[in-house]
Amino acid sequence: MKKSFSYIILYSAILSAVFSSCKKDILETIPNDRVSSAIYWRTESDAIYAVNSVYSSLDAVNLFVLDGVSDIGHTNTTFTVEFNIENGTYDASHSRIQTEWQNGYRGVFLANDVLANIDRVSTTNTALLDRLKSETRVLRAYYYMKLTGLYGEVPLITTPITAAEGLAIARTSQTEIWNFINTELTESANALPATYPNADKGRITKGAALALKARANLWAGNYSEAATAAKAVMDLNVYGLIDEYGKLFTYASEGSREVVLDKQFLAGTLTHNSFAYMGPYSQRNSSSNFVPTKALADMYPMQNGMDISDPASGFDPMQPYVNRDPRMRFTMFLDGDPLPSGILFQPVPGSGGADEVGKTQYNTSTGYSVKKYVLADDLQTPGASGLNFILLRYAEVLLTYAEAKIELNQIDQSVYDAINAVRTRPDVDLPALETGMSQEDLLEAVRRERTIELAFEGWRLFDIRRWKIGPDVMTGPVYGITYYENGNPVTVEVPSVDRVFDPSKHYLWPIPQKENALNPALGQNPGW
Repeated sequence: MKKSFSYIILYSAILSAVFSSCKKDILETIPNDRVSSAIYWRTESDAIYAVNSVYSSLDAVNLFVLDGVSDIGHTNTTFTVEFNIENGTYDASHSRIQTEWQNGYRGVFLANDVLANIDRVSTTNTALLDRLKSETRVLRAYYYMKLTGLYGEVPLITTPITAAEGLAIARTSQTEIWNFINTELTESANALPATYPNADKGRITKGAALALKARANLWAGNYSEAATAAKAVMDLNVYGLIDEYGKLFTYASEGSREVVLDKQFLAGTLTHNSFAYMGPYSQRNSSSNFVPTKALADMYPMQNGMDISDPASGFDPMQPYVNRDPRMRFTMFLDGDPLPSGILFQPVPGSGGADEVGKTQYNTSTGYSVKKYVLADDLQTPGASGLNFILLRYAEVLLTYAEAKIELNQIDQSVYDAINAVRTRPDVDLPALETGMSQEDLLEAVRRERTIELAFEGWRLFDIRRWKIGPDVMTGPVYGITYYENGNPVTVEVPSVDRVFDPSKHYLWPIPQKENALNPALGQNPGW
């Protein structure tokens, strides 16, 4: 099943890179070193391969970056380029700013090419073409969600354009972009199946379209639309939470009922480097590019649901990981945890462990290390994981529904049920929230739940921006573990880090300098 779709995606991605319009030369020959549009777009297979190529621009390892430059993560080495984003010294020439723009518009370009040409395919199977067009429109909406979420107003391009047009195109208002996304997802959902046969597992479903619609409207502040779309996903009765949060990001749980949308990979064929990129340095010299912070660690409550700052919670600073929310240990490696190689994770300074803070410049600088997508299965090939990357799962749908309803002050039992389903998952087993909470307290609860549940899945930066909490959470030093030295507590403070967040400019990234140099009509975001 997975093998089939992953091979097709790989082939299609290669194919998309060599698509070319055919210009007649004096002999009117067809180029033999590329796939020409003059001879393409004839069969159903042509259409399928072309649509599959649009999937290739979906996010994967780069999602670690987006959480890594938020409050819950830290760029582990100061010479990694993303450190400039963290300390506020980046500008429009920054490579990450260019990369995310480029990746997003590559997906848009591929989608527009498909939608402009797919009707040239000769077939009586119009249902297939309608479905493929809907998949493509959903993917394009996904790319635009990220683009406008990162950069604000961006050019809304829905058809192939010439190079000359690209040098003069202007940006579109965010309101128009969000409206476009909402329409695309609404209309596309109607033509998509709720499920696929195994050979097509991983394609965009009706549920994926509706769940993305819920996410998009939540980000846009259209809470009524967000709640309605999330409820539509819930009512499909296709998705659900699996019992074990700790197994979500493993090969065994690929394609589980909790996965609404993922990017497909296949070991040995179509791979990524999550282990090498994020694993502790002791694990075959993995890079620990981004590490969790004390800010994230302290959000995890005790198993009894109480905050660790509450004197009645039972929190013991001498044993800080005992009786905590189990998602803490499922999300990050903690002192004493077994690592994929079999050794223990020992980050405490002076412990002599291979991952001791400060031992090398690549060791974790906070004393924590990300566990999601770092599996023993990939130890021997840390740069070539075949594990699918989850881009949207049912837990997010439930929390989106709850948050939207709370924002609307439409608080009823369904809101508590949605949050509590996430909290009371069998291997998490936190106590359910009790009814009767105020709107303000419920909003705080769902925001914390969302941060904990989705940590290092790529969406924290967007939450910070829409909640407008940047100055509260993304300034000042970065802290890590607290350990004891001669009976006295010592909290790791990452040296030479003083985070800066300027609300007059940092709620948006700048338009990339290269893009502005090519097209001055793009203008620039405020403050940049």
